[in-house]
Amino acid sequence: MRDRPTFYEFFAGGGMARAGLAGWDCLFANDVCAKKAAAYAANWGADHFRLGDVSALRTGDLPGRADLAWASFPCQDLSLAGARGGMSGATRSGLFWTFWGLMRSLKREGRGPRTIVLENVIGILSSRGGEDFAALCAALGGGGYRFGALVLDAALFTPQSRPRVFFVAVVDAPSAPIATMGEAAGAVGPHPAWHPKALEAAHARLSPELQRRWIWWSPPAPALRNTALADILEEQPTGVAWRSPAETARLLSLMSPGNLAKVEAAMASGARHVGAVYKRIRVEGGVKLQRAEVRFDGLAGCLRTPGGGSSRQTLLIVEGGRVRSRLVSPREAARLMGLPDDYKLPSRYNDAYHLLGDGVCVPAVRHLSEHVLLSAVAVQPSGAKLACGFRALLRKRRIGLITPASISAG
Repeated sequence: MRDRPTFYEFFAGGGMARAGLAGWDCLFANDVCAKKAAAYAANWGADHFRLGDVSALRTGDLPGRADLAWASFPCQDLSLAGARGGMSGATRSGLFWTFWGLMRSLKREGRGPRTIVLENVIGILSSRGGEDFAALCAALGGGGYRFGALVLDAALFTPQSRPRVFFVAVVDAPSAPIATMGEAAGAVGPHPAWHPKALEAAHARLSPELQRRWIWWSPPAPALRNTALADILEEQPTGVAWRSPAETARLLSLMSPGNLAKVEAAMASGARHVGAVYKRIRVEGGVKLQRAEVRFDGLAGCLRTPGGGSSRQTLLIVEGGRVRSRLVSPREAARLMGLPDDYKLPSRYNDAYHLLGDGVCVPAVRHLSEHVLLSAVAVQPSGAKLACGFRALLRKRRIGLITPASISAG
């Protein structure tokens, strides 16, 4: 009998959820992007990977019965930076429904995943006036799952501001009553660390029946992050070049007086400061202007896919009265996502940045895995042995007997 839980990974990209699911065995992975598939294969192998649209998948493509199905479905129609068309369409964010149809088909075969995790942007809490959030919860509840959501910010683990919503759903089995599930994961009601006001408001709009199926998943707080943006920079960056003084001056000219004052204060201090800059369109006096906005709080802004020059994040280095600028390098972006330096990245800058901007923060997945998903597995039928074996693996990893290489090999 196996002693490691298993999972399917949909919309897998470069396998960043897999990187966080240390101690789990991947049975199947899928993505539609050939470039992301190449990165996945380079890091994890391709024997269990299926390249193609999720709508082309059939239950026969999925081996066995997984303990977990992970789906970081597309966010473009839910993001505050996008058109916010919601999940009603048949493409992009609407692909959730295609994935969900596959899960329902597995259930009819008696192979429905015992646990499901859905990951997406904060915009899902309010898109289309909360209709998307309610529809997703109704799907999970109607599929026979108890469920809940929590918000994890990558900033808890790496120097990147990247809050994301994680839905965790578990099979509603008689042998795993809601009270047991809640107690196992410390779910005692909303907690401000994981359930911001926007999530509480979205929950309050649910029907009484869906609220009865809700679980307030509440993991323990992680250890305090001890790295800042400056700590993850490459001394000799690869894939990017320093901008000319004229180009840096042009960047500074796009700053508002308030943002420019931050740079001037950093210069006056005489110390080294590392800032992160994004270009945004702001309306000032009724006129749309392109502005460069800088932060010197030790965090990068949220990595995005390179849909245009403004979405590429710029570093601003202030030291000794001198100001330099350049793009974030692919390896630095990987570090911001919590990937180890031996993770193989695409050779082209845009391909690497797209892969990472579409990904999920690895240590956030790991924290969720250790403190919520393990508990969910443990209280389900036949889950005790899996949980016991998983805990043993986690103990070994904590004392250094399991390395990233051995996890990959597993």
